[in-house]
Amino acid sequence: MGKLLHHELEAALAAVVEDLSRSVTELAATLADEREALIAADALALDRTGERKQALMRQLEQLDAERVQMLKLEPAAAARVETRWREVLEQLRRCHELNQRNGNLVSQRLTQVREALAVLAGQGGDAKGLYGPAGEVRTALRSHHLASA
Repeated sequence: MGKLLHHELEAALAAVVEDLSRSVTELAATLADEREALIAADALALDRTGERKQALMRQLEQLDAERVQMLKLEPAAAARVETRWREVLEQLRRCHELNQRNGNLVSQRLTQVREALAVLAGQGGDAKGLYGPAGEVRTALRSHHLASA
């Protein structure tokens, strides 16, 4: 391989790693926006951040495929971008943590909604210590008419 081609591949690899870094930075910002949307219960903002997150993930996959292909053509170029690549990996780990945190928030909200629906359906809540009109212990709550008009 010629010296010029070697240099061009190294430059292209460095550019791809920089593009990866920018995309990961944008993903972190999107995950922060997603958290704000979750806290605010803003469905429209949540949809927008979800779409943006998916687009960024596709972009990251494409850029990484390019990086891998370039490394196959010029394995020695890895040394030139190693420090920056480690920084990108650290950024990705942070994004993973942010995504996990958002997922935990979604899980908590989902549990709260399910519990509320169960109570409304007369199936939820802590029935321990509750007695029916005849003094029997209730194991499940059911809706009862309290009065009629």
